[in-house]
Amino acid sequence: MKRIAFFAILLVASLLLSDIGLAQKEKPKCLEGIEFFTGFGWGKLREKKDYHLTPLMVDFDLDLKPLTQKINFNPRQLLQFQIEPFISFVAEPDTNVEIGTSFLFKIGILPQTSKFQPFILAGPGMVYMTQHTREQSTQFNFIEQAGMGMHYFFRKNIAFTLEGRFRHLSNSGIKHPNSGINTQFIFAGISYQF
Repeated sequence: MKRIAFFAILLVASLLLSDIGLAQKEKPKCLEGIEFFTGFGWGKLREKKDYHLTPLMVDFDLDLKPLTQKINFNPRQLLQFQIEPFISFVAEPDTNVEIGTSFLFKIGILPQTSKFQPFILAGPGMVYMTQHTREQSTQFNFIEQAGMGMHYFFRKNIAFTLEGRFRHLSNSGIKHPNSGINTQFIFAGISYQF
């Protein structure tokens, strides 16, 4: 888990700091878009039963194609690295908060020029939760998540986005107990491409 986070941060740093001009007069944009989401998450806790939360997220979409073009890989699909800070308001079992950041890889299924763009995504992250549970002995935890979704561009650069995700939260064995909390999410939001 720590290795994945390290490599994700290393990839973002190389994107931001490297010279990605590919014999063009204009450098390609690294930051390709921004997305705003909310939704609903639900899971089960052993003792306290239901775990319900409402997240608010912002995704910063970084284009990976300038890197892939350096190795002569030119996909027509969406290929992004996302930095996703979030805050989640926990309604059950007690009123609490989660604050964290995710690092996600997003891959499109159809060409990026399509009006309808289905995608898959996955990646790690970290979260601080104020909720005390029997499953987790620490409030600082790591998350791994995967999901799928779709963009529907109703304007040239603005899309309505729907997404579903599965998330596993644990402290990566820092302290026991560490049985983890599994949560499912449904998100909706607006995506703006620069």
